[in-house]
Amino acid sequence: MNESRLANESGGALPLASWLKSEAFDGNESLALTTAALEFHVNPWDIMLCLSGTIIACENAIVVAIIFYSPTLRNPMFVLIGSLATADLLAGVGLILNFMFQYLISSDTISLITVGFLVASFTASISSLLAITVDRYLSLYNALTYFSEKTLHYVHLMLVGTWGASLCLGLLPVLGWNCLDDASTCSIVRPLKRTNLTLLATSFFFIFALMLSLYFKICKIVCHHAHQIALQQTFFTTSHYVATKKGVSTLAIILGTFGASWLPFAIYCLVGEREYPPVYTYATLLPATYNSMINPIIYAYRNTEIQRSIYILFCGCFQNSGSYRSRSPSEV
Repeated sequence: MNESRLANESGGALPLASWLKSEAFDGNESLALTTAALEFHVNPWDIMLCLSGTIIACENAIVVAIIFYSPTLRNPMFVLIGSLATADLLAGVGLILNFMFQYLISSDTISLITVGFLVASFTASISSLLAITVDRYLSLYNALTYFSEKTLHYVHLMLVGTWGASLCLGLLPVLGWNCLDDASTCSIVRPLKRTNLTLLATSFFFIFALMLSLYFKICKIVCHHAHQIALQQTFFTTSHYVATKKGVSTLAIILGTFGASWLPFAIYCLVGEREYPPVYTYATLLPATYNSMINPIIYAYRNTEIQRSIYILFCGCFQNSGSYRSRSPSEV
């Protein structure tokens, strides 16, 4: 009886993240992990993920509210930024719910729903970044016809594709593509199967390659435009050079931030095994969530139109001194 009671107390001391832990079949490793886990009532990694989710949700909720309640922010660029902010908002909420459910209502069904929600949200976030990249390319490549109805149709099609694909990928584990019935097929992110996680990682590398290609083409177009302007206005050659250099640097920062956030986790999804310690998964997943924290700063808060709307919403003291025209992504 005492042994049984002791076993129950040890098993319930720490509800480790069911969707991140790896099933270890080596008795010594399991004992070591359990002993280390008993030192904390709550996993510190889960606290950091929850804190990250809270910051993400707050940041992006403001962006979503600004775009939703501002009639002037209705052109294709802001529609896509709104899609990105919505996806990141849902991802932040998902991280918070995962923490709450994990320690309050831990079950396989809740685990499946939570991981499916997070997969759909983060997939929509990454896909929205690709859509924004396509929009920026179109605004430069077809600058004269960018504000036509045709562009708006393209944007709507990209949104349908983005959220449709994200929803499908998020539903896969809920509809049965999981490892709850066969632990040997689990990946580093339980209850996702290794084949499922491989599909997600491969999709990320495909999207990242497309973004690299498009941003390279954007750089070529920007440099070409700057060269043409410099030939026509020889007195402003230096200023155009500085502006071009700043634009290319901004693109490098955008890609560098995205790659630094997601590449470690995507690579580990391909090479990691379920027997590896969960700390490796946490250590690569946490930086990936930072991308959703940085996105509103890069794509929203640095935008003058959104800054103006924030002044109107929170300060109420912005004086409109004239007509205002929303700029295209190429101008931004």
